[in-house]
Amino acid sequence: MRRNAVLFVLISLCSGFGSFAMSLAAGLWILDLTGSAGLAALAGLGTYAPVLAAPWLGALVDRLPRRPLLITVDLVISAAILALLAAPSAIWIYPVLLVRGLSYVLLDAGETALLPAALPPELLGSVNGWRSSAQEGAKLLAPLAGAALYAWRGPHAVVLLCALLPLLTAALYALVRPLPGRAGREGVDQGVQRVAEPVTLGWSSVRPGLVALWREPLRTPVLVAAVAIAVSGMTNAAVLLHLVGGLHRAATDLGILSSAQGAGSIAGGLLAGRLLTGRPAARVAAAGAGLFGAACVAWSLPWWPAMIAGSVLAGVGLPWTLIAGITAIQTGTPEELLGRVGATGTMVMFGPINLAIPLGAALSGLGARPPLLLGAAGVLTVALLAGRRRYRAISFR
Repeated sequence: MRRNAVLFVLISLCSGFGSFAMSLAAGLWILDLTGSAGLAALAGLGTYAPVLAAPWLGALVDRLPRRPLLITVDLVISAAILALLAAPSAIWIYPVLLVRGLSYVLLDAGETALLPAALPPELLGSVNGWRSSAQEGAKLLAPLAGAALYAWRGPHAVVLLCALLPLLTAALYALVRPLPGRAGREGVDQGVQRVAEPVTLGWSSVRPGLVALWREPLRTPVLVAAVAIAVSGMTNAAVLLHLVGGLHRAATDLGILSSAQGAGSIAGGLLAGRLLTGRPAARVAAAGAGLFGAACVAWSLPWWPAMIAGSVLAGVGLPWTLIAGITAIQTGTPEELLGRVGATGTMVMFGPINLAIPLGAALSGLGARPPLLLGAAGVLTVALLAGRRRYRAISFR
């Protein structure tokens, strides 16, 4: 089903482009309307805060037919973004961003559950890698395009573009076809059994997803990804401090490091599928964490080329941990729990970064090297422990 693979990559490209362009435009718009950089920075809460509700949103995904749900969510996102055209003040931007953030959690859980119904197991790792590369490519292009469009035509032009892209992804979801024999059972088209269940979102609906996520072969790659992603947040301030205070370079050189990391992420995503073929996901996650640990060490060295090399290593390693975690969930989870486990996995992998970022800012008071070397020690230890374990392959696909 390579046709489905192409469709999912296009969906990731379009949704990633719209997400990054909208995030940039929202911050610029709030800054223009209020003159406050602090209020502009709060726009990011709409993206990260909804992750805390992921287990309950994932339970909802498991109760509804998945492809119709994804199409409906994209239509809601488009309508919510279009509502910004009538926003009388900056305060109205925040609820729209919150709706968008909640919608993205649903989309992420829905896609995690839909992919195994539309692709054979041997393609999942590769397609997850291609999707990651597409999103990283969008991350490089979207901010520049969004800023240029904002400067040329103002915020309304960016709003129209970002409202159009969810309509395009909804159309792409409609073109996805299930593997033979999975249309009804997997809920791609019908989902009759899932709708028949009562839609309850209490602890009893969330607990099975948590239990499944805590078992192997899911637990180790997801935890490795969580540690690596948290350390990436913890070292953000230290990287900037070392760049400016240690190497005495302009803060704008951070853009060079971001581009180097983006290039590494594209390459890492393209390689991930091959690594996951015939190897336990935990081993791939451990390899990615090891590369990221080496990146932290490289960032701490008093040499500008080492910082660039570290950014490339981080770009390769971090996607490996994330792709390994997602692929383990897709191949090691019973179909009826995919929404819950996928969404809960997202919360576990990305939730700790909300605490790691302020922790890193506090540790940077000790200088740039302590948080970088502490992060390297932590992530390398986790990589070593995960890489030395023995794993038994389990697949529900």
